[in-house]
Amino acid sequence: MDKLYWLNEIKPSHRTQVGDKALNLSIMMQHGYSVIPGFVIAANILHEYLEKDLASQTLVAELANSSLHLDVDNWRQLQQVALHLRQEIISSNLSESLINTINLAVKSWETPYLIFRPTVALPYDLDNRENISGLYESVFCRNEEKEIALALKRIWSQLFSAKSLLYWHKSKIDLRSINLGVLVQPVNNIIASGCLNANSSRWEIQATWGLGVAINWGEVQPDVYYVEPKTGTLSEQHLGNKILAYRCENAAINEAYWEHRQTSVMTVERTCLQVCILEEEKQQQYVLSEPQLQQITELAGKFVGQLGEEYSVNWTFIQEADSIKLYLTKVSKPININRLSRNSLIKGIGAATGQQQGNVLIIENSQQIIEQLPKGIILVASVITPDWLPVLQQVGGFITEKGGLTSHAAIIARELGIPAVVGVNKVTKLFQNGDRILIDGDSGEIHQLAKDTGEEHIHNLNMEDVSTSCARATEYPPWVSSLPSIPHTSISLPMTTTQLLVNLSQPTMIDKALSFPVDGVGLLRSELMVLSILNRQNPYTWIKDGRGEELLDLWTKKILDFVRAFSPRPVYYRSLDWRTQELPSLHHGGVEAAEPQTALGQRGTFSYLLNSDVFDMELTALSHVQHAGYHNIRLILPFVRTVEEFAFCRRKVEQAGLTDIAEFQLWIMAEVPSVLFLLPEYVKAGVQGISIGTNDLTQLLLGVDRDQAVLAKSFDEHHPVVMDAISRLIEMARKAGIPCSICGQAPALYPEIITKLVEWGITSISVEPEALQRTYQAILRAEQSLLLEAARRQLR
Repeated sequence: MDKLYWLNEIKPSHRTQVGDKALNLSIMMQHGYSVIPGFVIAANILHEYLEKDLASQTLVAELANSSLHLDVDNWRQLQQVALHLRQEIISSNLSESLINTINLAVKSWETPYLIFRPTVALPYDLDNRENISGLYESVFCRNEEKEIALALKRIWSQLFSAKSLLYWHKSKIDLRSINLGVLVQPVNNIIASGCLNANSSRWEIQATWGLGVAINWGEVQPDVYYVEPKTGTLSEQHLGNKILAYRCENAAINEAYWEHRQTSVMTVERTCLQVCILEEEKQQQYVLSEPQLQQITELAGKFVGQLGEEYSVNWTFIQEADSIKLYLTKVSKPININRLSRNSLIKGIGAATGQQQGNVLIIENSQQIIEQLPKGIILVASVITPDWLPVLQQVGGFITEKGGLTSHAAIIARELGIPAVVGVNKVTKLFQNGDRILIDGDSGEIHQLAKDTGEEHIHNLNMEDVSTSCARATEYPPWVSSLPSIPHTSISLPMTTTQLLVNLSQPTMIDKALSFPVDGVGLLRSELMVLSILNRQNPYTWIKDGRGEELLDLWTKKILDFVRAFSPRPVYYRSLDWRTQELPSLHHGGVEAAEPQTALGQRGTFSYLLNSDVFDMELTALSHVQHAGYHNIRLILPFVRTVEEFAFCRRKVEQAGLTDIAEFQLWIMAEVPSVLFLLPEYVKAGVQGISIGTNDLTQLLLGVDRDQAVLAKSFDEHHPVVMDAISRLIEMARKAGIPCSICGQAPALYPEIITKLVEWGITSISVEPEALQRTYQAILRAEQSLLLEAARRQLR
């Protein structure tokens, strides 16, 4: 008989068969939490199906022989092949034994509707920290034999969608190593659904009527409740825009609605999942009653024991007889089964997301850079300066004594995609070289592990995300022997008026950024971009030693890496902006001699007035990019203090011939508070756009050094003073008729402020690659909310 795993019987050793999603829920169920019952159709059943049941069809032949000889740059051909592979699965026949086994299992529920949920497990040694939310979607169906078989095949077929093949190829993960199980659960009388997002400072609860897909698809703005963790009291609540709800019904769904959603017909069973428009009274009513909110709050406190202070879970309320019961449907945080075996040493500031375990390497002198670091080690240092960047790509993560959430060390870690914890007092004294530790870049926690736990199972059991912490696979099934190379492309998502841009400095992150439909590069950090070519020498030294042309050529090629990849989308290049104390290993020359160790330094356009040699070279490099036929380059001037500084730079830009190209634009960073008073004068002098740098703006408005860990709690980028300044800048830019972007860390740290930014009229938001998805979702919700409110006003 085909193997099914019931949720209440799953063990950690079953992980590769049931996937992270199911294992996570099973653990919670076995800890006494209410979880909707269900069973998992094991991953090996899919493997056997592809090996045996499709042996005479074209799917296996095409995958095994690569007979199509795909052009890797031909996206249309990829779509056609992916569609053909999925159709092969949909039209195939499943074994009678499997169907009978599933039918027998679901009979005990006596429910008319089922949900089939993909649950994925990767092998332990694959390094995949990417977010796969939305890669595979759940399927709803009626509890009927034909519908069940079709739902299962629809889940399996998603493994071969163009989006799936593309994603695993770009993640450098062999499709053969992916174990796809299917969690089957009943769908009964769902009243409301939502999620609980917790951290040490507050618990955020989101809620909507009906099924949670309304939130997942961004079609409602849920109610939001904020609860204080220490007291469990409600601090504030906001009524959402819930114009519709999803439920399972027999009636067919309006076909025009599905065409409007542009959702693949493979992902949803149209004949049972129905959208309904809520009555006005229901729209204006909070979803959760006071007792229901209290139930979730009490659960939130209990979760800390298994999940720590930072976690996310999904829940649903179901009508049962005469009562409404709360169930868990998703757990998006590691469940540390062996939590008590770890020694939690200390907590710092989680600077870059992800978990990583490795051996400690302590750096006593941060100014002496080690060229060859052992791969995968956890670097522990007093401070990490930007000139460490070229060698940091070898490490698994790092911890520093100094630095805050917006320090350059934190920025570097996020751009490299490695976990980091900063601001840990005397951390270099807490460990010895060779100690094995685990760092959590989300919570800021550091755990010491026994030295023989190199393969300890550390489950990052996100219902949608799959991380590095996966059990080791034994061998690859033979049903895939080779796949064609897949070109990068953007997934199809509803468009937003507010542009979504990405902050970059490393060419290695280009593919990751391009895997999401971004509108361009909102901030190309030149100072981090060129560190790999400077060879530990200050650019002024290159010029002084007669190597200026060589440096110009290298600099131009670096810029072209980004401009070519994103063309015709704009790339906003920010010219050089660094302080000498951030680059202690460089041989100094030019303006920086004898500069004191200050928070500001001789940075930004002021340094160009003192010595413009490097700025002139940057402008020449941008001109060479234009002459190469790329007109999507833009220039942002950093840390501009006065109109006179800008006028000086503008003359240089004109002399370089950059303004001869109509598409070229000259912007400034809006990060020095004087811009709040001088923006109209800047516009008169020729500023064509501004980009708000919340990191420096916050530092200067609140008088808090962003690099000081001890002041981290006072560095508040959504402080009322900072938010008022941002609001005024957006309004001034709107009145002046110029675009206004924002590129600091604030939108990524506090997605809730995006609603305000959109409402005020921000034209674009630029964030790190890891924050693209959640920023896009926040923008979409904000714009939908404004549209709904405008429609209601029109009706009134």
